[in-house]
Amino acid sequence: MLRKVLFLLLVGFVSFSFAKQVKKSECEAKGEGYIYAGNECINYAMFEGDDNDKLIIIVHGTWDEGSNVLGRYAPFAENVNMSTDISTIAIALPGYSNSSLNNLKSIASKELNHQAATKEYVKFLQELVISLKQKYESKEITIIGHSAGAMMSASLAGLNPDLLQNIVLVAGRYERPALSDERHILAIDVLSKMNKKSKFLMIYGSKDEISKPLVTKDFFNKMKAQGLNVQLVEVNDAGHIDLDMTDRSVEAITSLFEEE
Repeated sequence: MLRKVLFLLLVGFVSFSFAKQVKKSECEAKGEGYIYAGNECINYAMFEGDDNDKLIIIVHGTWDEGSNVLGRYAPFAENVNMSTDISTIAIALPGYSNSSLNNLKSIASKELNHQAATKEYVKFLQELVISLKQKYESKEITIIGHSAGAMMSASLAGLNPDLLQNIVLVAGRYERPALSDERHILAIDVLSKMNKKSKFLMIYGSKDEISKPLVTKDFFNKMKAQGLNVQLVEVNDAGHIDLDMTDRSVEAITSLFEEE
């Protein structure tokens, strides 16, 4: 199988050029591995599969601002791609790898509590997913979110119920945290709007001290009570970091497509 790999990474931190505004024309001039969406220039790594009607998008969690997340998540995207034969993209959210900070703060910003849970950020993710879907002419979107990425992805599943066909939530947060306000949106706020035709996969690590198992189990029960098509997977002895990259997680993700 011939695989086209679009792999544009910076080894290190975000360059100083991203401290300024990055215009759409400048972003497009950067070529493959960049897309302008939601007024941000987003860096990503893409691995092309045999099934071009489907697209898997991986959303990372919170790291120190400027971290080269694609250095960590591009190999994971390649692994998912090789396991499923589906085109897979790992994105770098604003302020990570070579992605801009035009209008948004990074999700690590301390200027507002729970930055990734804001309506502004979830709507940005929506625009990014739609832009990638249109660019690659995909008919079916699977999103894989870890930690803060899972929190945003779960909220997006309720904000735009028809956008995502498969939603993989790994060690996220789904209820309203302390100090949240009207600027925030969590999965619990849009649970009743989630699409019963979509497939949800919730993954937790038995030794996760950041997103404890009970967090996922409790929300899984609420999703089941809502009549959603949701599966629960435990990764035994696993903690929070790289939980989405474990063999058990990849097996569960792959099974979503084997059942079709």
